[in-house]
Amino acid sequence: MSDSSLVPGLSAELERTVGDADTATSLGSGDVPVLATPRLVAWLEAATVAALAGALPEGSTSVGTRVDVEHRTASPVGARVRLAASVSHVDGRLVRLEVAATHGDGAVVAAGTVTRVVVDRARFLARLSPPEPTPPRA
Repeated sequence: MSDSSLVPGLSAELERTVGDADTATSLGSGDVPVLATPRLVAWLEAATVAALAGALPEGSTSVGTRVDVEHRTASPVGARVRLAASVSHVDGRLVRLEVAATHGDGAVVAAGTVTRVVVDRARFLARLSPPEPTPPRA
């Protein structure tokens, strides 16, 4: 699958405010009340989705396949975080995006790359098996 509208340079920026539910303490990824790395990665992935919005072929979506992000600076509750994603490489269905998160003063919170693959949405969903039921606990 190739689509000429998926080209390097496509980009998007989002902004989020760190809330109590976004902290390492809340998510269980640490014991300090600062922006949790798992939440930061989810926010960066949202920026990659926004960067590709409108450029995907009809009936397609993209799925994340690789994340390589260095979380450099802590962000306390109430901090505003700007998230940016820019397509840096396209190879058929594979799309690599450079991502960055910054504070309002320009301090780099995180930087790295996210790789996504363009898939046919219906075909992708049809391949999923329902999860095995969890047996009740005795």
